[in-house]
Amino acid sequence: MTPRVHLYSRPGCHLCDDARALVAATCGTKVAWEEIDISADASLTSRYGEQIPVVTVDDAVVGFWRIDPDRLKAALKAKRRR
Repeated sequence: MTPRVHLYSRPGCHLCDDARALVAATCGTKVAWEEIDISADASLTSRYGEQIPVVTVDDAVVGFWRIDPDRLKAALKAKRRR
């Protein structure tokens, strides 16, 4: 099973820029990921607005604000074992 990674962000967020680079580097070409702009969706803004960036793997939050690359790698590895 391939993990689904989502980066919840909004334009103009410098932490989101950092998270985007980290997720892209960590996922590489082997794990698909998608960036979702929360400012385009009121429910996502309500849910994640104070925590962005937020990274999820299969809908489980792996981190927010400053994303820990080791925690993301561990989450991806754990999902592959299932």
